[in-house]
Amino acid sequence: MTQQKSEKIGIAMIGHAFMGRAHSQAWRTVGRVFDTPLEPVMQVVVGRDEQTTADSAKKHGWAESGTDWREAVTRDDISIVDICTPGSSHSEIAVAALAAGKHVLCEKPLSNTIEEALGMAQAAKKAAAQGIKSMVGFNYRRVPAITFARTLVENGRLGEIYHIRARYLQDWIVDPEFPLVWRLQKEIAGSGALGDIGSHIVDLTQYVTGARIEAVSGILKTFITERPLPSHSSGLTAESEGTSSGRGLVTVDDAAVFNATFENGALGTFEATRFASGSKNDLGFEIFGSKGSIKFNFEDMNVLYFHDHQLPPSEAGFRRIMVTEGDSHPYMSAWWPPGHIIGYEHTFTHEILDFLTDIANDHSPTPSFEDGLQIQLVLDAVIRSSANNSQLTQVERKI
Repeated sequence: MTQQKSEKIGIAMIGHAFMGRAHSQAWRTVGRVFDTPLEPVMQVVVGRDEQTTADSAKKHGWAESGTDWREAVTRDDISIVDICTPGSSHSEIAVAALAAGKHVLCEKPLSNTIEEALGMAQAAKKAAAQGIKSMVGFNYRRVPAITFARTLVENGRLGEIYHIRARYLQDWIVDPEFPLVWRLQKEIAGSGALGDIGSHIVDLTQYVTGARIEAVSGILKTFITERPLPSHSSGLTAESEGTSSGRGLVTVDDAAVFNATFENGALGTFEATRFASGSKNDLGFEIFGSKGSIKFNFEDMNVLYFHDHQLPPSEAGFRRIMVTEGDSHPYMSAWWPPGHIIGYEHTFTHEILDFLTDIANDHSPTPSFEDGLQIQLVLDAVIRSSANNSQLTQVERKI
């Protein structure tokens, strides 16, 4: 039975496209599934276009809609600001919301530049001294199998970590006639596959192993340098429209590959691409240690493969663990009987649950804005390495 919520807390969500839909579903669901310490009230969603934002509010369960995020983040009935906009606006919105005394959940990557990310981390640190919480939305941390993988590493089941392999493969822009959407514009998105999906595998490998990346050697590649402008291109920059008639420049990477050294001595290899035809959302990693190894693939997200290297050779090999046991696997107690799998949308529900719980208990949420900045520094090192012919490049420390 769901317990009586002790306090309602008002939410303003800025942005209502892909991530906005996912976050809306999570805000609607979390209190109906988990015994949350706070009851979220979906007060207002904000977008650029009045009619489409109103339509989104009606469809996804928001009480109101608006087009002025500055007004929304200062409202007395708002306590949490959820930022689901492109990276180019993260900094301005987050810093303003924190200054207004609002808790902030911000989608990844934290920002488009190191300077903006540093400013956000500093603003979050200042706000934290007043009890204001902030968190970056790396939702894949909340996949039960991934959280369970971290527990295996923490419990020493893998021993000393030697090798880390990670990939994030998609294929949605293989067609050269796919339009020049905002994710292909550096001024709006910051970077391409590296920041959009590569940031996830950087976060996950550091999260699961508990070790940070120290240096990288990488290559960025843009396969299709010019694409047709979409029929509605108001969000694109002047530069994007300054090419041949009806087409614009792609100003981000299509693919990124890099090697990495971790602070615990492990070696890592990373691949992020939107040009892996046949791969829709193939996020995966393999971690090999002295006592055991694990393998994960998001396209089979309820399963983790674990090899116990302490067993005799006659029993060696990876075994398939169905991570759906309510009493022993993360987050699963609120869902279905064992073997009844969950999906992508549940990761956001778990993310919201953790954020509400941390606010209520006055705990520091993770990943923090400081964690988000550190991931930005890793991505920046990859960019610098690629510009210098894959030279080994140290990850800067600004924290």
